[in-house]
Amino acid sequence: MSCTTLLVGKSATIDGSTMIARNDDSGSGRYDPKRFIAVNPPDQPRHYRSELSHVSIELPDDPCRYSIVPNALPGRGILAECGISERNIAMSATETIAVNERVLGADPMVELQPAHGNPGDADYRPEIPGGIGEEDFITLVLPYVHSAREGVRRLGELLERFGTYEANGIAISDVDEIWYVETIGGHHWIAKRVPDDCYAAIPNQLGLDDFDVEDALGDARNHMCSADLTEFIRVNHLDRGMGADSLNRVGRFNPRTLFGTRTTKDHIYNTPRAWYMERYLNPSEDWDSPAARYTPISDDIPWCRRPENRVTVEDVAFLMASHFEDTPYDPYGTLGTEETRHRYRPIGINRTGQMGLLQIRPYEPEANRSVMWLQYGSGPFTTLTPFYTNVRDTPAYLRDTSAEVSTDSFYWTSRIIAALADPHYVSNSNAIEHYRENVMSHGHAHIARVDAALRGATGAGAIAGAGHAVSCADIEDVEGIKHDAVRMDGDSTAGTADGVGAGGSRMVCDALEQANQRMADYLRSQTQELLGKVLYTSSNLMRNSFAMSDR
Repeated sequence: MSCTTLLVGKSATIDGSTMIARNDDSGSGRYDPKRFIAVNPPDQPRHYRSELSHVSIELPDDPCRYSIVPNALPGRGILAECGISERNIAMSATETIAVNERVLGADPMVELQPAHGNPGDADYRPEIPGGIGEEDFITLVLPYVHSAREGVRRLGELLERFGTYEANGIAISDVDEIWYVETIGGHHWIAKRVPDDCYAAIPNQLGLDDFDVEDALGDARNHMCSADLTEFIRVNHLDRGMGADSLNRVGRFNPRTLFGTRTTKDHIYNTPRAWYMERYLNPSEDWDSPAARYTPISDDIPWCRRPENRVTVEDVAFLMASHFEDTPYDPYGTLGTEETRHRYRPIGINRTGQMGLLQIRPYEPEANRSVMWLQYGSGPFTTLTPFYTNVRDTPAYLRDTSAEVSTDSFYWTSRIIAALADPHYVSNSNAIEHYRENVMSHGHAHIARVDAALRGATGAGAIAGAGHAVSCADIEDVEGIKHDAVRMDGDSTAGTADGVGAGGSRMVCDALEQANQRMADYLRSQTQELLGKVLYTSSNLMRNSFAMSDR
């Protein structure tokens, strides 16, 4: 798997939100259709069995409702990819990373071992399940936790108990904090909090470059890890420090140096993406001259930095769809040479299935605090669109993706547009730019109007969060949302039979579901219009075109 992650702390965003974003890119030669769904408590499994590793886990009987973007087709498990719960906890899983051979030798991956022979045979060996992985993480963690820190702890306990069969990075956030977890071998893990005034740019390699074990095993203010990490490092001789006492004391260290990889493939596939994201968010520095501190093949590009300006949704959208614009490495550009334009793997790649920007906004009440900005398909040819996540159901245009190619599906329409537009990128770029501008500006206005309608319904200017009862009268008819009352009652963290729990009442969910449907209707109309424009432009540029006609 191949993905790109961008995490932005609350003091580094334009509105004080926490933002976590990730491109979910499939492996080479494969395209994974995606769908946007809500998982209500009755639908959450109590006995979970992983499709890929066959590990079986008993789950608590008190899940909350959550919204996710899993694979649409069967065969590889749920693969929830990104999600937000009604408790306003967000999770993105995973960023595929790599650890070195020393780590794998010390703590091997926990891989599925198929059964050998048949029961009763002398040489029969029963199946041994593997560990947990990308298929499982969100399903096993998100509906059970009340904060990002709690999410890290639960994930860490699961990794230590069941192990994992792959190396991954996982982002977990709430309204105040963003944490990034990296798995180290089969059972070990480290986690670090993104500083509030920083962003973290992460391609497909182990990213953390500074770790304080004393904090992790002590107050855990900004670091957490598996309980035996220092012993694991010491016993297996993983510390590469040159200090006189480096073999006897493990304190602060660079995880990339101890656990990560540093290969030629990284310089083609990974480091250029981190370089470009930081080049964009810290543009006043020298990134391009022969004397530049960091280049596309630098191994020491910082994991996180303070941006020069507060980061917007549009910044994230651009970066996650970017292809090295304004550099010699842009495959659609005119700078450089044919070789440089295909030297590095772009961020906005053909194999992107979806990108989710998970935004948790401190200035809105809990019921409508979280928004998932969602896009399907290759980033340069599609757009981000905002949807509320505290819902029991999602619009069919994004939910009902099937194996059949159809313009009734946002996923397939986006894929068709990209394939038609790519050979004629410049000729189609204006239409795509206008499409993106129309949908995103409409999305901002739509969310603002719905938020205002819900706030105005209270008379006091705000809807109460979980644990407070408020009766609200006469929500105005805004974006098609109209109810006579909104009531938010109780503090049920387990949810109810109809899937409505701590996050809000049935009527609030109705309102947010209607808002999402209106947004999906607009997205569909704009996407169909773009398809028509791209089809016309690309048809005129076919190689068998001929200007003369018979009349």
